[in-house]
Amino acid sequence: MPYWAGQAATANNLRLFVRDHGWRAAADEVVDEEGRQPRTGAAREIGSILLNVLNSTNVVVLTGTGASFAAVNPPGRPTPAGMWDVWTFVRETAGPATFDAVVARFGEARVNDNIEKLLTLCKLYLELNAAPADDAEQQAMQAFVDTAEAAILARVDFVDRETELEAHGALVRKVGRRGVRKPRAKLFTTNYDLCFEEVARRARFTLIDGFSHTLDQTYDRTNFTVDHVRRDLGRDTPDYLQNVLQFYKLHGSIDWRRVDGDILRTRADVGSPVLIYPRSSKYQESFDVPYLDMLSAFQAALREPDTAVLISGFGFNDDHISSPIMSAVESNMSLRLVVCDPVFLSDGDLEAGGFDIGGAPPANRFLLGFKRMVDSGDARIHLMNGRFQDLTAALPDLVGETDRERHVQRIRSIRDAAEMNA
Repeated sequence: MPYWAGQAATANNLRLFVRDHGWRAAADEVVDEEGRQPRTGAAREIGSILLNVLNSTNVVVLTGTGASFAAVNPPGRPTPAGMWDVWTFVRETAGPATFDAVVARFGEARVNDNIEKLLTLCKLYLELNAAPADDAEQQAMQAFVDTAEAAILARVDFVDRETELEAHGALVRKVGRRGVRKPRAKLFTTNYDLCFEEVARRARFTLIDGFSHTLDQTYDRTNFTVDHVRRDLGRDTPDYLQNVLQFYKLHGSIDWRRVDGDILRTRADVGSPVLIYPRSSKYQESFDVPYLDMLSAFQAALREPDTAVLISGFGFNDDHISSPIMSAVESNMSLRLVVCDPVFLSDGDLEAGGFDIGGAPPANRFLLGFKRMVDSGDARIHLMNGRFQDLTAALPDLVGETDRERHVQRIRSIRDAAEMNA
């Protein structure tokens, strides 16, 4: 288990990369046995960086798989799934013998226990080995791909009303409470799960996500331009509602289904799932509707002046998302970028507990590029080592809890008490 995995969420778990000083812990240094002069931690600087993010004209947030690991279910319920979890679940669902036979066809060394590589090879096999529809090997490979995709869909479906989503809730509240005079914050995620939808429901926040408010909620790109206002009698101007965010799921969602040409939001087993499955064709698939609409919105948001981009839990392994970020950093001089991820420091570095830690540079070329830019004096980029929940704990509250939020909490507590006494 990684050193940081069992830690409680706190801003003090964060470390900030500072030019010419290396990684600095948020907390103040403790005097050691040699009586060295303690040095001030980076907590104040981290708080200032995050405050500037929230005060920017435009705020863009991007999360990935690492954010889902902050969700906690009661014992016996499914846990958030990483790539290894998906690998093992697909193997169990397809059957070890069938699964191992498919892996052996391409070679274990070539697949390297990576579900994305395996599905990529399977799809290439089906495309390159054109055979009659009744070909047994072709049918078996297609059946395996269908089983694997259904297993992935089932494995990432872990969110329900009992799921603890403290970190997701903190992000939605702190970002969604920005003043209504500024553009709505934009929240992008590559995750299929329903973590953000569930916390928005609980806290009564509104997510503008491209779906209509009709009985069958139907996707239409024009719905992203819709906003939520209150029109009171006697007022000439609309009153923009608080607690609203624009929400984009770049790789689809477990509750999106394609039915007769429409994309519906439903948990019913109808039509076909709308997901970009883990494989190398993600880039090409992202140019289909609805993914193209959301990727285009992401690219456009990165080009806006006075934009702050906050990224956590995203590993920069998807080039179709990572490349636009790097391009924006190169071309948009008013862009500010904050990347928070545990990958910057190894477990050994963290256990050492030093104030200035010379962590090995990340292997990912985008993260390495950002680190080099910080080293060269680019003050627009800030790198933090920490988990999604540590970052959300460090985000400042621009606005306190609103009357509506307190009212929702009171009503929920009354209902919970009534259910317990029933």
